[in-house]
Amino acid sequence: MLPNALKRGDTIGVIAPSSPPNVKNMQQAILFFDQLGLQIKFGKHVEKVHGYLAGTDDERLEDLHEMFADESISGIFCAGGGYGTGRIADRIDYDLIRKNPKVFWGYSDITYLHTAFRQKTGLTTFHGPMLASDIGKDNFHHASREAFDQLFEPQTIVYDQDVTALEVLAEGEASGEIVGGNLSLLVNSLGSPYELDTKGKLLFIEDIDEEPYRIDSFLSQLKNAGKLEDASGVIVGDFNNAVAKKEPSLSFQQVLDDYFSNLNKPVISGFKIGHCQPHYAIPFGTKSTLSSENKQLTINPGVK
Repeated sequence: MLPNALKRGDTIGVIAPSSPPNVKNMQQAILFFDQLGLQIKFGKHVEKVHGYLAGTDDERLEDLHEMFADESISGIFCAGGGYGTGRIADRIDYDLIRKNPKVFWGYSDITYLHTAFRQKTGLTTFHGPMLASDIGKDNFHHASREAFDQLFEPQTIVYDQDVTALEVLAEGEASGEIVGGNLSLLVNSLGSPYELDTKGKLLFIEDIDEEPYRIDSFLSQLKNAGKLEDASGVIVGDFNNAVAKKEPSLSFQQVLDDYFSNLNKPVISGFKIGHCQPHYAIPFGTKSTLSSENKQLTINPGVK
């Protein structure tokens, strides 16, 4: 289920379904959306602070529901990540989302919502940089800005060696919908009604500030749950600061090799997608092809 493309002059909604966003950065991001020709409506509770949450579960859920129900809102963008989306997943009105498909954009802790929305409603969503986490910062990269163009008209994305250096961990070619997101959140979904379905899909993973042994444990859980076997291929995004705090330790690259080098399916790493700059935004849930021969990921449009 593809959302409609955005148009210049549309109004987008901004919500904080996870942790409290940096308000200064969030406000500085307004200029970026002005330049895109978009108006912003902030959720009523977007600046609330409830411990490590951006408001109570009721408040964050209310903002989410109101943005999908509001016919004047054409797209919904998350202010930041952190923690908290898993707490509200079982209370979301998925029928409301199914009846009001819109552009939905975010990453990190928003992974839980990407998975829940797609598997409960079929909605294609976007993994991309957020207001407080990225857009409102001084180091927001021009390539990250250009990735928003895909929201205004259907575009096929081709990510190859001309974009960033890529490394083949296992050879092959496969097609399927891209699913996944933040690795720790994917593992957190196992055993729940929102457990990630990777069967016949291209699995995308990324994370930040996780030591190699932690990444090892996450991949071990995915492997033992059959998620690596079910996937048609694996896209390894950015793993920012994946270094050991004490030795001896395996390196991040050794961990990747242990889990992926002998898979009988394409696995490619080096994609600048995740907690990084530039951060290339991609749609989840559209048909895509991963090829080791061409070192290329091709993704069908995420809007209609």
